[in-house]
Amino acid sequence: MSLDLAAAPAETTSAPLLEVRGIVKQFPGVKALREVNLTVSRGEVLAVVGENGAGKSTLMKILAGVQSYDAGTVLLDGVEIRVDSVEAALSHGIALIHQELNLADNLTVGANLFLGREPRRWGMVIDHDRIARDARQWLDRVGLEVDPQTLVSDLSIGRQQMVEIAKALSVNARVLIMDEPTSSLTQHEAEQLKNVIRDLSGRGVSIVYISHRLGEVRELAHRVSVLRDGANAGELRDGQITHENLVRLMVGRDVSQFYRRADATKESRAMAASNPPLLQARGLKTFAYPREALDFELRAGEIVGIAGLVGAGRTEVLQTLFGIEPAIEGEILISGKPVRALCPRDAIDAGLALVPEDRKAQGVILAMTVRSNLSLASLRQRQRRGFLPKAYEEELSARSIANLNIKTPGDEQEVGFLSGGNQQKVALGKWLALEPRILLLDEPTRGIDVGAKAEIYRIMESLAARGVGILFASSEMEEVLGLSDRALVMHEGRIRGVLARAELSEEAIMRLATGQAATPTLSTG
Repeated sequence: MSLDLAAAPAETTSAPLLEVRGIVKQFPGVKALREVNLTVSRGEVLAVVGENGAGKSTLMKILAGVQSYDAGTVLLDGVEIRVDSVEAALSHGIALIHQELNLADNLTVGANLFLGREPRRWGMVIDHDRIARDARQWLDRVGLEVDPQTLVSDLSIGRQQMVEIAKALSVNARVLIMDEPTSSLTQHEAEQLKNVIRDLSGRGVSIVYISHRLGEVRELAHRVSVLRDGANAGELRDGQITHENLVRLMVGRDVSQFYRRADATKESRAMAASNPPLLQARGLKTFAYPREALDFELRAGEIVGIAGLVGAGRTEVLQTLFGIEPAIEGEILISGKPVRALCPRDAIDAGLALVPEDRKAQGVILAMTVRSNLSLASLRQRQRRGFLPKAYEEELSARSIANLNIKTPGDEQEVGFLSGGNQQKVALGKWLALEPRILLLDEPTRGIDVGAKAEIYRIMESLAARGVGILFASSEMEEVLGLSDRALVMHEGRIRGVLARAELSEEAIMRLATGQAATPTLSTG
């Protein structure tokens, strides 16, 4: 007998701590939530999954008081409550850890943990000693060994994420909402977080966990609620929580339809391997790791991954190639000719484009329209007497939306109202308008769903088939294994080895990424 996933039971052994009934939310041109229902029991780890645009983050922001809702009811302990502000949500014990960092990087770690609720002496003077003492307690809970007096700006993105988690824990939340909490964490940090979640659950704290990493969902969740197109798609629990069932509910089609690099690409890979180097780095030293000289190459039509743990130097390599941080030493060659990438304009003129890791801060301008974002990179090349021809802008917009399958009500829609996956396509389309020879991608699918990932992968392979060289950094092991013709594996700013496609495995990558010696069979070029 086949399993009816949409009708899967979701009974709980106790009355819900938090309950959502018939929540509706509409944005201009988009109905984000369509009478969504949700329950969370005490001590339960409830995973909420769905494709980008399914309404997950919107629902969580409503529960945390960040956004209002148009209709529906929220109940806590069976009593209706109104969460019309962040303060109201916190007063009810509901705290949200945002996917995007929400810290004041000019303040210390301790000051961030207690921002807006600082302990004071005599009711007037901030008690900095108590802040440092109390902050240490919460930092220890997440296993973060940093001085509370450290400036947040001095921490890596992964460590900043752990500060966010410690900050949420410090309000003694009864319901803790985590939106993609491991997206910037190392494997070790992610394991620490999982232990924290289990500890909190065991002490009666309810966890609402949003993640596109389905392995984490299977490992942590007592129950899974799936959203699709702003509505409930079904629930899973216990033995029903499998990768195939999750994906089928999320996208409404069988998992076998998902992207895999086809065997037909073997011929194109062989041709790419025979091409002369398109990009070469010789003795390249980055600002972050000035003692490590890097040597690597990229050929036309090749997709090369950069693997490694957070802090390994992957982002720094891409930023150096693009001139964001000029190289300390060494040279960069394009088609055998040295180039000086002293700034991004130099890199763009040499045929390079970079889609950065943080799309909201660096990839797109959220308050601008889809059309305006898509033409941003073309302004210098296409403007006439200080103006961008409207016909060009409209043609580029229509072509990019069609080719990249950007889901938007129209090109006049503000990018901030699009899902993460569609924002990423806009960030990518902006650079593809320049027809780059070399495409640099930093975490190309960070925080986007499995369906949008498949579309990004298809775009990457299509570009490679047209002769574009692609160098991408990713913390997603499956992504590196599935996409790469070769993989550069980094550890503490150094390339520990280069794995050919036949040598790619999780074990081989992790061995090098953790600084272990290369195996005798390891390829070095």
